[in-house]
Amino acid sequence: MILDILQVVLAILLTGAILLQARGTNVGLAFGGDGSFYRTRRGIEKKLHIATVVIAILFFATALTNSLFTF
Repeated sequence: MILDILQVVLAILLTGAILLQARGTNVGLAFGGDGSFYRTRRGIEKKLHIATVVIAILFFATALTNSLFTF
């Protein structure tokens, strides 16, 4: 029960973090445009990226734990 609630909360946080990152993407890249330049993440963008990775790992871990302990 607790794992289910935690997984839903992590799913909502992960969705929000991904949507916040997608806000800065270029529309031309979505339609096959050339995205050949490299840009480093700095400041809040870097922290948001790291938080997204951590939330994704926690979500995967809770999903795996939930599937192993569900009868």
